[in-house]
Amino acid sequence: MINYPTIDPVAISLGPLQVHWYGLMYVVGFVAAWWLGCRRASRIGLNNDDIGDLLFYCAIGVVAGGRLGYALFYGLEQWMADPLWIFRVWDGGMSFHGGLLGVLLAAWIFARRKQLAFLTLTDFIAPWYPLGWAPVASVTLSIMSYRGA
Repeated sequence: MINYPTIDPVAISLGPLQVHWYGLMYVVGFVAAWWLGCRRASRIGLNNDDIGDLLFYCAIGVVAGGRLGYALFYGLEQWMADPLWIFRVWDGGMSFHGGLLGVLLAAWIFARRKQLAFLTLTDFIAPWYPLGWAPVASVTLSIMSYRGA
């Protein structure tokens, strides 16, 4: 059997404030997506400010969608028992498929506001996926969130 090191899921603890590795990796993913977006913005007629706005929409979409997806698919009973639970994202619970749907909705709203073709915008943001997913997935493996069967 392979022994994996046990890594604390909390990266930084300052009194009652705790910054988890997951949160840090989301930030790393967002920064990487912003960097790539700024480099490619002119290809679809956007500027760096537009990329910042798009990233803001997508960040809201991934967090709100991820949390809502988790609540609907895995925590519906808990949500019904405590309706405010859904807002306590620091307690954990995000789903990939909810986050993906949230990002698609955010991209659709952004595309409508900027009068861009939705599929052109999704082609543009598609490379952001591995930039955001890889850091979060590496933390999942590092802190052994999913140990398997």
